[in-house]
Amino acid sequence: MLDIPAPRAAQIHELTARELAALYRTGALSPVEATTQILARIAALEPAVNAFALLDREAALDAASASEARWRRGEPLSPVDGVPAAVKDLLWTKGWPTRRGSHAIDPDQSWDEDSPAVARLREAGAVLLGKTTTSEFGWKGLADSPLTGVTRNPWNLKHTPGGSSGGSAVAAALGFGPLQVATDGGGSTRLPASFSGVFGFKPSFGRVPGYPSAHTGTLFHIAPLTRTVSDAASLLEIIARPDPRDWHALPAAEIDWHGALEAGVAGLRIGFSPTLGYAQVDPEIAAAVASAVRRLEQAGAHVEEIDPGIDDPFPVFRTLWFAAAARLLANLPEERRGLVEPGLAEVAAQGRAIDVVAYLGALEAREALGRKLAQFHQRYNLLITPTTARTAPLAEGDSAGLTARPIPSPFTYPFNLTQQPAASVPVGLNSAGLPIGLQLIAAKYQDATVLRAARVLEQALPFARPADPA
Repeated sequence: MLDIPAPRAAQIHELTARELAALYRTGALSPVEATTQILARIAALEPAVNAFALLDREAALDAASASEARWRRGEPLSPVDGVPAAVKDLLWTKGWPTRRGSHAIDPDQSWDEDSPAVARLREAGAVLLGKTTTSEFGWKGLADSPLTGVTRNPWNLKHTPGGSSGGSAVAAALGFGPLQVATDGGGSTRLPASFSGVFGFKPSFGRVPGYPSAHTGTLFHIAPLTRTVSDAASLLEIIARPDPRDWHALPAAEIDWHGALEAGVAGLRIGFSPTLGYAQVDPEIAAAVASAVRRLEQAGAHVEEIDPGIDDPFPVFRTLWFAAAARLLANLPEERRGLVEPGLAEVAAQGRAIDVVAYLGALEAREALGRKLAQFHQRYNLLITPTTARTAPLAEGDSAGLTARPIPSPFTYPFNLTQQPAASVPVGLNSAGLPIGLQLIAAKYQDATVLRAARVLEQALPFARPADPA
């Protein structure tokens, strides 16, 4: 059992899910007290950052009250009973509209079904606060949408927190609840984790079930985006369970998510690739990542600087991503297609021009990339790269290039193509005070290996926290 002293109200937002549960168990803190304090914090800081597309205070307090009664009876539903959580507004939530950052989605619907991750959180007794912001349909790696406007980076409000899970990243960074459920179709969890100085973990494809199927298909992962590695493990304990609605879902696995965190890295073989062989990286990012890699070496890992011998797979990713955008708009009612933002409309138009031969060629190239990296992991337990080549750009900067390259990192999308587990870990700040992320990648289904290395880095380089924005 964790020995956690009773917190002052000002500290509640800093507690992990496990720390909150330990306090609930002893009666030193109640779910209602924790939820009330976090809601107050959101009310104070949300106007500056715009992390929520929807916030339901009444429902959250009702759920917290029900949880408090269970804890008093000694009958909590799970280790996250009463822990505040939020869900990215791409995932269905019963009773709340899932607008996906778009005016093209009609809010006047029944909204009577939860996606699998949300259903598991409800069953576990978590306190759902609301829905976090996303770029429109998650099409780009920035954090603005026509529906919710601009979401801002808490480290510097002039900058983006990254996307498309920008609201989740901000909520994690500022302590708007320990558990944030995000998504990642090309970097949408790892990009904002890197830009916002938090931990983002894309599990192996199918580890966390999804329903309904995303328009990006088998590129799409559901992922924890949290302040700490421990909170990601707590979330995976709940949401990484099969659901019959997702025919891609992996079978139940006996993974001790928290136990994996303390395994260390001694003896692991790590291939460190500063550029993947094709990227141009900011010198401050390169230096911070190299320094963090040395910490893993000091912890007993065997590190070799090497590139996996791949070409930039962006043309492959582009074909699949743009074709998916075309599918997305084709599935919208005709009278609502004109409501999407021009950049997404342009990407969809390019997608419609892709012929079936080119599309099937992209699938073949994707398979070849997956085979190449599977062979790489016969020798190395982990691959390490920077998460991004640049730190967070301006929130309202020039976005003209997004219709050619919607994902502003050369390091994230390859591992959606290969469906491998990959995480972004904060490893410091640049000279302008913006966060830098390091990416850990393991062989498909070796999710626990990523978490154990992330925990070593978290212990060696404690994650910095932003000051509360004014």
